[in-house]
Amino acid sequence: MVSKEKTVAGYLKSLPEDRRKALARIRAVVRRVIPQVTERMFYGMPCCFWRGQPVFAFASQVQYMSLYVDPVVMKEFKPRLGKLNCGKCCIRFRKLEDLPMDVAEGMVRRAVQRVRSGEYVYSTHTKTAAGTAKRARA
Repeated sequence: MVSKEKTVAGYLKSLPEDRRKALARIRAVVRRVIPQVTERMFYGMPCCFWRGQPVFAFASQVQYMSLYVDPVVMKEFKPRLGKLNCGKCCIRFRKLEDLPMDVAEGMVRRAVQRVRSGEYVYSTHTKTAAGTAKRARA
């Protein structure tokens, strides 16, 4: 569900209390791992940027909450997510307790490593980051 909120704080404030608390906890993990993170609304959801690259996003959908990360990171961590409903770059969960926070933190750390190394470069043209850095260098 795309939000019309203009700020991450406004987005969180607009949510029901249980969802606000869950997503605020995820946001706190990102801020702890990446103290220099900047946040803004991106494609209608809160997105966390580091060095100008989107590294993590989260949203409250109608039936679930979701996290969005680089598809390469998702592929690396998917086996550790158990039976959670996952897509190419998305994790869907109904309750925060369903999400292993140590795995979510590991995903944030890995996304930062990929940005730092130059492996990850987001492309608004393709709307995916997988392999974009290699194509840009070719």
